[in-house]
Amino acid sequence: MVNPDFLSSMPIIRNMDSSDQARYLWRTADAVCFDVDSTVIMDEAIDEMAKYCGKGDAVAALTKEAMKGSMNFREALAMRLNIIKPSTSQIKSFLQNEPARLTPRIKELVEELHKRRIPVYLISGGFRSLIQPIAQELNIPIQNVYANRLKFYYNGEYAGFDEDEPTSRQGGKGDVIKMLKKTHRYNSIILIGDGATDLEACPPADAFIGFGGNVVREEVRSRAKWFVSDFKDLIDAL
Repeated sequence: MVNPDFLSSMPIIRNMDSSDQARYLWRTADAVCFDVDSTVIMDEAIDEMAKYCGKGDAVAALTKEAMKGSMNFREALAMRLNIIKPSTSQIKSFLQNEPARLTPRIKELVEELHKRRIPVYLISGGFRSLIQPIAQELNIPIQNVYANRLKFYYNGEYAGFDEDEPTSRQGGKGDVIKMLKKTHRYNSIILIGDGATDLEACPPADAFIGFGGNVVREEVRSRAKWFVSDFKDLIDAL
């Protein structure tokens, strides 16, 4: 998917087909944003954490519905967290014993973008406490992570999530991209992801690249103007 508003200001690419437009924008982007679960990493972190806490089956079913876009994102998030109720000690143990599995070649892709001085952001409906170690492994600044914050009582028990975070609501990824454009004056931002919440964020993203290397969601595959299953395709296209 390509932002038609951006195309109107770029005569050089108006006559390209939509796939070529996405490739051109990929090569000339001012910034690149990645979804995290099933994109940067191989799994859905909330599902893996639920399994670790003994609540896997119930949460996985809700995640599947949420990723299809068939239920309100915040509602699905609240329902899943109310099933898991993760404590600070459980999260710490989960991170130590079940470290995230990076998707093949994501590290090389991020390194290549950094070599070209292209800022990289992680925008996720997941949780900062689980994503920050991933950002550190990829040398992405912590301030470039936009995700949800869990809240806890003084005894470490789960107390909810911060509903002021844009990523906790439907359309929140698009709101983050709008904010990045306004703050940093980026002309062109690319978003890469596997789910419906990523697809809906273009516009304001100037191009969306669907990723199916870990899971293929049919709506994303059919609607994305450029769909890849291996990050090598993106490295080569640079």
